[in-house]
Amino acid sequence: MALVPFNKRERNGLARLHNEMDDLFDSFFRGLDRPFAGYKAWPAIDVAEEEDSITVRAEVPGCKAEDIEISVYGNKLIISGEKKLTDEKKEKGYYHVESTYGSFRRELALPTDVEQDKIEAECKDGVLSITLPKAAKARTVKVKVKG
Repeated sequence: MALVPFNKRERNGLARLHNEMDDLFDSFFRGLDRPFAGYKAWPAIDVAEEEDSITVRAEVPGCKAEDIEISVYGNKLIISGEKKLTDEKKEKGYYHVESTYGSFRRELALPTDVEQDKIEAECKDGVLSITLPKAAKARTVKVKVKG
């Protein structure tokens, strides 16, 4: 199966030079998280900090729970896994493919220490939810002011 790039670009001189420079930088920085250049890391991640925990949600459509690995090292959360192609048909020739398959890895710096032995994770309907309880020393303590 041969993939043919799908490009709809202007071919005048200046536009062609601009597109060639884009291609050069894209090939050089491919695989790096560059939100400023329109590149989006996969899977997309949402992080919410609550009073006693940190919640991370990752979009992993097409991934099964057994294909995902979560690890915490120091203050770093690592989500890795593989999205497998389930219905590959070799007799068809594709001319445009936007589906994402293959290995992925996202690293996220956690804003505080967490209780590593109490981390919970669930993968349901293409969404991975991770709850990381904050360590006791990292929790917010409210002090009542006497008047």
